[in-house]
Amino acid sequence: MNKQISILGTGWLGLPLAKALLKEKYIIKGSTTSEDKLTNLKDVGIHPSLIKVKESGPKGSIDSFLEGSEILIINIPPGLRRNPESNFVDKIRNLMPFIAKSTIKKTLFISSTSVFADQEEFPLITSETIPNASSNAGKQLIQTEQVLRDNPNFETTILRFAGLFDARRHPASMLSKRKNIKNPQAPVNLIHREDCIGIIKRIIEVDHWNDTFNASYPEHPPKAEYYSTICKQMGLKIPDYDYETSSKGKVIDSNNLQNELEYSFTHSLGISTK
Repeated sequence: MNKQISILGTGWLGLPLAKALLKEKYIIKGSTTSEDKLTNLKDVGIHPSLIKVKESGPKGSIDSFLEGSEILIINIPPGLRRNPESNFVDKIRNLMPFIAKSTIKKTLFISSTSVFADQEEFPLITSETIPNASSNAGKQLIQTEQVLRDNPNFETTILRFAGLFDARRHPASMLSKRKNIKNPQAPVNLIHREDCIGIIKRIIEVDHWNDTFNASYPEHPPKAEYYSTICKQMGLKIPDYDYETSSKGKVIDSNNLQNELEYSFTHSLGISTK
């Protein structure tokens, strides 16, 4: 098997993923949009590239970044909350010709469970559920997933993560500072960064492509109950919730992922020290 992997996006998830794959003796090419981070990537053993994925096409050393790799992990945020006018679909669509002419044969796209709309009945979302997002970001992710699936030049697996957290970055820290938080009765859908990395490693290990997975822990307590408990444990102010408006949400089921990949979660919803 080709032991070289290209990771497009080496931020909060991509960098520790790269480090984990380096430990497995993979050769890792990693991209960043910041020139300041090139040295940091090189220092940990990553072959760094400065690349910016634009709507008009990627800018930077995209050809050398892809050269020699069989697997490409696309791990870049749509950035639509900060810039709602941008077109993430075009960014990925105009990346396709560069992937097609490269050595890449398999692509793993890191997506989000936001492709599914929140609803008052808290629907169970399985591997068979058709994405139905109404938000701009959700709809663009749905289109982007399809653009990748439709490309005949490589195989694609879509990996949709629920809310990500670790010991240093927990949503409770942000929510404790807010008031009138909506959807207090909605089910929680979260997954620890270490399990995100574990799932990605497992997909590569078992060579599982042309599939779609939703990834979230099987525990789904109500939002207000869960975050109030976590805030107490962390010594934070208890969030203020809006109980006047009906809650909307969903329950992300990961049974397909656990069964198909034979993957067991290593963390849970509790506070982690990692």
